[in-house]
Amino acid sequence: MRNHLLTTIALSLLLYCFQASANSGNDEQGFTIYLVRHAEKLTDKKDPALTRCGLARSESIAKQLQLINIEMLYSTNYKRTQQTAAPISTSKRLSVISYDPANLPTFAKTLLATKKNAVVVGHSNTTAVLAGLLAEQSLTSFDESIYDRIYQVVRINGGVQLNILHQNFTCK
Repeated sequence: MRNHLLTTIALSLLLYCFQASANSGNDEQGFTIYLVRHAEKLTDKKDPALTRCGLARSESIAKQLQLINIEMLYSTNYKRTQQTAAPISTSKRLSVISYDPANLPTFAKTLLATKKNAVVVGHSNTTAVLAGLLAEQSLTSFDESIYDRIYQVVRINGGVQLNILHQNFTCK
């Protein structure tokens, strides 16, 4: 429990430091986009809800982002992504804006044009791909069993930095 708390604090501070560096730009106001995959889901339906573990992970993600200035929150229109976004929506008092995961290039252009600090909740076959589009890199989908990645795309002064962070969360 203590190690989990220390890791959560460390990850939160790391996210905060990256955000602070993104907001300290000289010529252009920087912005940061965080991309996460939905948390663990049930497997018995076409549009499954989150498992108990998935609900706990979504709360953990919201806690890790609590010190970050988030201005926009996006999610696909599926139960699992909406439920993952819900704790962030509540803690940040933001509405969840739906996006179409089938049209990632257009959505990436929208995010870049908006220039706002944002969180995007997606899927194993879209999260890394969208992070790659935002960071001008070629990334592919990842394994269906991976839930712990947080992609952080920092854009400032015409430059871009992609960081892949790992959430230290264990289902109990």
